[in-house]
Amino acid sequence: MSPAPATTATSDRLQAWLETYASWPADRDGSDPNAGTDAHPAVRELRRRGLEAFTRLGFPTTRDEEWRFTNLAPLLATDYHYPSPVACVTEPEEVGTFSYLDAHQLVFLNGRFCPEYSTLFELPEGVTVTSLEEALATRPEQVLAHLGGYVRMEDQAFAALNTAHLRDGAFVSIGEGEVLTQPLHLLFLSTGSREPAMSWPRNLIVMGANSQATLIESYAGGSHRPYLTGAVSEIVVGDYAVLEHYKVQQEGLKGWHMATSHFRLGRSTTVTSQNISLGGGFVRNDTVAELMGEGGDLTLNGLYLTRGTQFVDNHMRVEHVAPNCHSYELYKGILEEKSRAVFSGLIHVHPGAQKTDGVQANRNLILSPEALVNTNPQLLIFADDVKCTHGSTVGQLDKDALFYLRSRGIGEDAARSLLIYAFASEFVEKIRFEPLRKDLEEFLFTRLPKGDIVRQAV
Repeated sequence: MSPAPATTATSDRLQAWLETYASWPADRDGSDPNAGTDAHPAVRELRRRGLEAFTRLGFPTTRDEEWRFTNLAPLLATDYHYPSPVACVTEPEEVGTFSYLDAHQLVFLNGRFCPEYSTLFELPEGVTVTSLEEALATRPEQVLAHLGGYVRMEDQAFAALNTAHLRDGAFVSIGEGEVLTQPLHLLFLSTGSREPAMSWPRNLIVMGANSQATLIESYAGGSHRPYLTGAVSEIVVGDYAVLEHYKVQQEGLKGWHMATSHFRLGRSTTVTSQNISLGGGFVRNDTVAELMGEGGDLTLNGLYLTRGTQFVDNHMRVEHVAPNCHSYELYKGILEEKSRAVFSGLIHVHPGAQKTDGVQANRNLILSPEALVNTNPQLLIFADDVKCTHGSTVGQLDKDALFYLRSRGIGEDAARSLLIYAFASEFVEKIRFEPLRKDLEEFLFTRLPKGDIVRQAV
């Protein structure tokens, strides 16, 4: 679907953003223009294509089908700026708050790599873990064979804008048959500044055939000043490879998180991705997964918790291109106070993708009469030998279950907390990375009234 005509207001804001982009220094915030991402003409061409696509698309409006429940007016009302070039000045304690022991870790501050706070243990010979900027400077052919080759700039304005700003992020290459025994953690921190700041991290993860890895992406920031994080991750998983992926979003409540994740699966590939949204004032996750090889197995799970005036929008698209593939999606939301959420999911079965088995479910627990969720699971099937199901539920706490707990002498707050935790536990139990599972459990215990009682009960 082509984008809807822009209003005068959005046209004015588009022009303002283009003028801001034009002020981005030609040498990209003071670094050597003959080094890093600026050295290769293919990168400059990729940026040009991104800017061209964004200029053509403009900002989405509620007239666009994919954005009809998502109003960007507050974003467009704020003038965002590029953060001034700074050293890695974040306090080590802040980095430690979001770190995992015994995990390889790359730390990025306002979208730029911070080697001072990054930790890499001994890596297998066929594994490369570094910043995207460094990889483009030292091994451009390896990077450019994939960079920008998967995410769809033609109809995703923020992915196009990220590409126009392409500069730094994480580059991970895992060679054929290699096993990354320790998890890899990519930590993106946004720091406050006097003016609203924006960053555009770009990640490229390429896994060879028969490789294995566990990858965690974490996004966090301060809560006192507005900022924008526009992240894109392209994840290519080769034949027979196994990836366990986690994305944890803990942005500040004044932060905007506009993210695109694109998975490309090969033959008999196994990918499990868990998406956790705990923070952010405004969050949009666009997730696309393409099952390109026969026998692929994909799991996409998500949990979002909102309160106050938080807004979380999850858009999912699973492309079954090859036959004999399985996909399973379960997204669960817990909404409080005046918060809002959107879930839109599509399973697209292409012609020839016979024996597809696809499941999509969205379940929401509403804890306030003022909370609202719009949910829209969809199927688009062009093959005749498939098994696909989809559905959504929106409800409140079970009154019978609440009465049962109260009748056993459990107070109302404790009873409600037990039922809320039970709703979330189906997702929590699917997290195999123990430190993250414990962190999420502790978050729930802290957030729930009478959480100490729940902790004892479980």
